[in-house]
Amino acid sequence: QVQLVESGGGLVQAGGSLRLSCAASGSIFRINIMGWYRQLPGKQREMVASISGGDSITIADSVKGRFTISRDHAKNTVYLQMNSLKPEDTAVYYCYVNYAGFVDWGQGTQVTVSS
Repeated sequence: QVQLVESGGGLVQAGGSLRLSCAASGSIFRINIMGWYRQLPGKQREMVASISGGDSITIADSVKGRFTISRDHAKNTVYLQMNSLKPEDTAVYYCYVNYAGFVDWGQGTQVTVSS
C-alpha cells in the first residue's frame, strides 16, 4: 500500500497560480504512474494529468497549456503547477498512484478560484 500526503491547495483569484504537491510513502518501489484527478462540485471525478515512471505525460485538454505536471523521483513526489487559473478550475484535487494494477488516492485538497 502507498500513502499519499497532498498540500498546496487554497483560495486564489482568477488568473493566479497554485502548485500542488503529493508525497508518497510506503510501497513506493512499486509505483508506476502518479497523477491528479479533480472533482468539480456536483460532477464525477475527472483526470487532470498523469506522469509515468519514464516521465511520459498525459494532460487533459481542459487544462493543457495552463497546468504542468512533474515528478521528483528521489523525493517520491509529484507536483501540479497550475497557472492562469479560472473559476471553473474550482474543485477538490486528488493525487493518485497506480502500481501493479492497484490505485491509491490522497485525501484531496480544495482549490477555489474566485472571479
